[in-house]
Amino acid sequence: MTLVRERYADFAPTLAAEKLAEREGSDVSRETLRNWMSECGLWLSRKQRRTFRQPRLRREAYGELAQIDGSDHRWFEDRSPPCSLLVFVDDATGRLMQLRFVRSESAFTYFEALELYLKCHGAPVAFYSDKHSVFRVARKDAKGGQGMTQFGRALCELNIEIPCANSSQAKGRVERMNRTLQDRLVKELRLAGIDTMDAGNAFLPGFMEDYNTRFAIIPPRSDDPASSDEPGARSTGLPSRYGACP
Repeated sequence: MTLVRERYADFAPTLAAEKLAEREGSDVSRETLRNWMSECGLWLSRKQRRTFRQPRLRREAYGELAQIDGSDHRWFEDRSPPCSLLVFVDDATGRLMQLRFVRSESAFTYFEALELYLKCHGAPVAFYSDKHSVFRVARKDAKGGQGMTQFGRALCELNIEIPCANSSQAKGRVERMNRTLQDRLVKELRLAGIDTMDAGNAFLPGFMEDYNTRFAIIPPRSDDPASSDEPGARSTGLPSRYGACP
């Protein structure tokens, strides 16, 4: 299995068994090798392969794409009614850019979150959502507005691209982030004894800083201006910093 990991990790078991025999002098049956590779996570069964989707590649530089999503959940468990968490995450690094508890997803709450984002970070090249309705009008017979919501039109005015997900591959990353937050953040709120949205929103900056320190990754391309307040941010006519970001 050491040889398989080093040289044949992306081989199917049948071909890997052949190459082990031909090149390494190691005679092991393909079924035995299939089982070993499955146990080590190097091979998926046919059933698993039918449901597996290759994730969309990350953007290469910080600030190229910020993913937006809203997650309805019992964030405070039984200590408070359910609410929504608006999530802004940088695609290249997995860095949490903004979290905000709101009563529900609406144009108003997204505009509030957008204003805070732009004041803190400036504008990314693009915002992305797996929910077309954030940017685009769902009704096919809608008239005016070029088929976009008020929020979508505002982003266009700011010259921010607004791609939407059209596949499960594209949606997977932001959905996984929501699942991570529904696990990790809920427990952190419980330990901190937080049971209101206001207290939760005050708690979130510290949570984001800790999360980013531990889990954010280095982007493949780091040619963004490191000396600026926010790498990769573009001017929107708003300051890139506006005091301490809430």
